[in-house]
Amino acid sequence: MKVEDFSARPALGVALKVMAILLFTCMSAIIKSTADEVPPGEAVFFRSFFAIPVILIWLVQRGQLGVGLKAKNPMGHVWRGLFGTTAMGLTFAGLGLLPLPEVTAIGFATPIFTVLLAALMLGERIRVFRVSAVAIGLIGVIIILWPRFGGARMDQMATIGALMILGATLVRSLVQIHLRQLVQNEHTAAIVFYFSVTASVLALLTAPFGWVMPTAGTLGLLIAAGLIGGVAQILVTSSYRFGAVSMLAPYDYTSMLFAIILGYFIFDELPTALMLAGSGLVIVAGILVIWRERQLGVERGKVRAVSEPKS
Repeated sequence: MKVEDFSARPALGVALKVMAILLFTCMSAIIKSTADEVPPGEAVFFRSFFAIPVILIWLVQRGQLGVGLKAKNPMGHVWRGLFGTTAMGLTFAGLGLLPLPEVTAIGFATPIFTVLLAALMLGERIRVFRVSAVAIGLIGVIIILWPRFGGARMDQMATIGALMILGATLVRSLVQIHLRQLVQNEHTAAIVFYFSVTASVLALLTAPFGWVMPTAGTLGLLIAAGLIGGVAQILVTSSYRFGAVSMLAPYDYTSMLFAIILGYFIFDELPTALMLAGSGLVIVAGILVIWRERQLGVERGKVRAVSEPKS
C-alpha cells in the first residue's frame, strides 16, 4: 500500500480494520488453544509461513509483486523480522499462561512505550500533554499487572506470562520505532512480505529446542492461524487506503471486546475488575496520544499498515 493511494471511504476503512482486529484475535485464540501441545517457536513458524501464500496472492492481485519482492534495505528487513519475531514468540508463549483478555490488555501499552522510546532513541520532544498521557497509561499498566506481581494470590507461571507479554509489548514498540525509518525507503508490500519470510526463517532456528509433531487437529489449527493472520494483515493494511490513520487507530481497542467474548466462550475466562479498570486507563491514554499526534500533524499511516496488531 502507498499512502498516495488513499481514497476517503471511511465506512469501508472502519469495516476492514474491525474485521482485521477480529481475525487477529481469533488467531490469538487458536494459538492459545494449541499452546499446551506446541512450543512458541513452532507456532511462530506456522503463523508466518502459511501467511506467505496469502500475501503473494494479494500482491499479484494488486500488481505489486515486483515491488513486494524488491528490498532496498535487506538488513532493515532482517532487523524488523528479528524484533517482530521476538515480540510474536513472547506473545505466543504468554498466551499459554494468561487469559486472552489480559494478554490483550497489556498489549494496549504499545503506543505508550512507543512515545517513550521515540523520545529516548529518536530525540522526539514530548511535552506536558503527551507526558500526562504516558503517565496515565503507565498507571493503567501497573493496575493490570498488580495481581501478578503484588497481589496476595500470586501465581508464578502467570507472573512469568505477564513478564513475557510486557516484554513483547516493549519489543513491539521497538518495531514501531524501526518502521518509522524503514517505511521511508521501503514499499509497504515489501515490508509485509519480508516480515513473514524472515519470521519463518528465524522461527525455524528454534526447531532444535523442542519442536513436536502436532496431531492432525492441531496441525489444522496452526495452518489456519497462518492463513487467518495473512488475511488479517492484508485487511489492516488495506483499511488505510480508505480512512485516515487518526480515525482508524482507536478501533484497535475493539480487540478487548473480541478477546472478552472469545475468552469467555472458548476458555471460560472472565476479565477482573482491576484488569478492566487498568485497560480503561491505557485505552484513554492511547487515544490521547493518537489525538495529539493528529494535532501535531504526525502521520503514522504507513507504520500502522505494516505493524503487527496486538495479539
